[in-house]
Amino acid sequence: MARNRVLVVEDDESINKVIVKNLTVAGYAIYSCMDGEQAERVIARDLDFDLALLDVMLPGQDGFALLGILQHAEIPVIFLTARSDVESKVRGLREGADDYIVKPFEVLELLVRIEKVLERAGKLRQMLEVGELTINLLERTVRRDGREILLKPMEFDLFVMLAKNKNIALSRERLLHGVWGVGFQGETRTVDVHIAQIRKKLSLEEQIKTISKMGYRLED
Repeated sequence: MARNRVLVVEDDESINKVIVKNLTVAGYAIYSCMDGEQAERVIARDLDFDLALLDVMLPGQDGFALLGILQHAEIPVIFLTARSDVESKVRGLREGADDYIVKPFEVLELLVRIEKVLERAGKLRQMLEVGELTINLLERTVRRDGREILLKPMEFDLFVMLAKNKNIALSRERLLHGVWGVGFQGETRTVDVHIAQIRKKLSLEEQIKTISKMGYRLED
């Protein structure tokens, strides 16, 4: 099944590994580079990327130089950098970056921003996988071995939110706001009831973990 391909260009080895690990778990196909010259060589031979995450300060070609090359190839760019000054941010956005995230950052925020940029660019994949389950976002269906398993609308939306954030603990409040909206007046117990149904219908009793006094995590 086709996955969105993301080019990660980050010279800090520990940050690079964290990004690659979390994006891979979230279902992205990743190609990682440690400097601008390596990234330039990769881009020269392979333009089949849906998105690039660029540090600004890189050995060799810096992020601003790479931005022009990626723009020419119509590859959306998110700058991920420690440079928090307004001048750098304005320059990045004016020159065509689709987003600008300042380090340190939360992985969950990064995943959401990546999804939004891919969505705006018309590149967001419409299929997700969780073990043997396949989620079709366009059809709003969940299938195992080709057989559809019926979920109610809110159950589907809740499962999709968990699937898009695999192995990340999500609070009941975040799940409630993400699925029912910030104006919802009900209780967080609503989330528990729907999680129970999802576990039962999809046989995910072991995969959807309860995080004590917090919320849930889908392990895959």
